Amino acid sequence: MKRATKRATKRATTGTRRFSGLVAAAIAKDKILGIRAGSGDHRFIGIWSVVVDGRVFVRSWDVKPAGWYHAFREEPRGAIQAAGREIRVRAVPIRSERTKAAVDEAYFAKYNTPGALKYSRGFKRSKKRRDTTTELVPA
Repeated sequence: MKRATKRATKRATTGTRRFSGLVAAAIAKDKILGIRAGSGDHRFIGIWSVVVDGRVFVRSWDVKPAGWYHAFREEPRGAIQAAGREIRVRAVPIRSERTKAAVDEAYFAKYNTPGALKYSRGFKRSKKRRDTTTELVPA
């Protein structure tokens, strides 16, 4: 009984709710993730995503005021298209430098073609972009 309580508390305080293995594997495999921020009339757009230890992360390249990142900041609910399904998500901003470093490495590993490396490096070198690191969790 005590063990279950600790697990439930940890889950509630750390936000460890995760996607199924099938969904996480599909996101890890696919180069583009369909994402829609907010609950309004937003459309799905394609962005890069990575999976680190079963957790799904995204970053904004442009950080536009009318873009998906700011829409998630205003309303952290949205949806993704993965594994042939539309899945409701919640966006969780990441502050941990250790997690951001792991996400940096995951971007380099996944997006490593000559054309993509410019952007993988840009995600790591730009503090503005790095600070947009966001975890997507099932809603």
